[in-house]
Amino acid sequence: MTNSVANVALLGVCLQMMSLLVLQANARAFLVFGDSLVDNGNNDFLVTTARADNYPYGIDFPTHLPTGRFSNGLNIPDLISEHLGQASPLPYLSPMLKKDKLLIGANFASAGIGILNDTGIQFLNIIRITKQLEYFEQYKVRVSGLVGEEEMERLVNGALVLITLGGNDFVNNYYLVPFSARSRQFSLPDYVVYVVSEYRKVLRKMYDLGARRVLVTGTGPMGCVPAELAQRSRSGECSTELQRAASLFNPQLVQMINDLNNEVGSSAFIAANTQQMHMDFISDPQAYGFVTSKVACCGQGPYNGIGLCTALSNLCPNRDLFAFWDPFHPSEKASRIIAQQILNGSPEYMHPMNLSTILTLDSTT
Repeated sequence: MTNSVANVALLGVCLQMMSLLVLQANARAFLVFGDSLVDNGNNDFLVTTARADNYPYGIDFPTHLPTGRFSNGLNIPDLISEHLGQASPLPYLSPMLKKDKLLIGANFASAGIGILNDTGIQFLNIIRITKQLEYFEQYKVRVSGLVGEEEMERLVNGALVLITLGGNDFVNNYYLVPFSARSRQFSLPDYVVYVVSEYRKVLRKMYDLGARRVLVTGTGPMGCVPAELAQRSRSGECSTELQRAASLFNPQLVQMINDLNNEVGSSAFIAANTQQMHMDFISDPQAYGFVTSKVACCGQGPYNGIGLCTALSNLCPNRDLFAFWDPFHPSEKASRIIAQQILNGSPEYMHPMNLSTILTLDSTT
C-alpha cells in the first residue's frame, strides 16, 4: 500500500514536470525591466507615491479596474505578449508569480526609476535597476528549482527581454528642479555621456546574466508630453531643452548598443527609436486618428498636464482620440502604434532589425 502511494506521488511529480517542460517548449519567456512605461503593477506592492492603483487607471483594461499600469488599458509589454500569443508576464512582486507562471517570464519594472540610482528619490520605495537585476538573478534560481539548471539557462538565453529606461533621468532628475544636483555637477552633454556609460553597465550585466535578445527603447520626446507643456510651453510648442536632451541621448544610446553588439559578437541588443515613433503621431495626430497630442485625456490644468490622474481629474469620454492618457504616458491606442513599429518598423525605427525579423530568425535556430 505504501509503495502504491509513493508511486502515485512520483507519477504526479513526473506529470507536473512534463507539463512544465511542454509549456516551456511552447512559450518564449518574456522579461521586462524599466520604469512606468512598462511597469504592470510592481509598485502596487510598495510604499511609494509612484502608483497607478486608482480609478480611472485601467478604465479600458478588460477588467475595467486599475492594475498598476500607467495606462487606460494595456501597455507595450501587454501588446508584445499579445503578439506572442501568450499571457503578459506577471509583476515580479506578485504572489501569483509561481510555478508554471514563472516560465512565461516576469515583469521587474517599477515606475519612477532611472538608469541612475539617485533618479526618482522623491518616490521613496521603488525598485531601482540594480535591484531589478538582483531580482532577475533570484528569478533564475526559482526557475532552476522548477526545471533544473540546464533548462533554466536555455529559457533565459531564449527569452525576449524589453528594457525601457532613461526618461526619468532627465524629467525626474536633471530637470526636476532648477539647479538640481546633477545639473550643477554636469553640463547637459556631459550628463548624457555619463548616463549612457552607466546604461552600458546595466546592459552588459544583463548579458552576463544570460539575456541574448534585448529590446532597448530610447526616450520618447520628453519635451512634448502634456506635463512638460503645462510647465514649460507658452503656446503648445515642445520644450526645447528637454527635446535637446532626447536628441543627444538617443543617438548615443544607439552607438553604445552597436559597440556592445560588436563586443559580444552578436545582435543581442536591438535599439527601438521610440522618439521617432512618438513624434510621428505628435507631429500629425489626425493622421493617426487622434484629436490631440498635446492634451492628456486624464488630468487637470493646462493641457491636463498638472498633477496626477485621479478620480477628481478631467477625464475624456473616448480615450482612443487622445495620444496621451495622463500627463506623462501614452494611451493604449498610442501604445499600439508604438508596439506595431517595434514589431514591423523599418531600420529608421528598429536597429539592426525589428521584432518580427527577430522572431523569424530565432524560430529557425
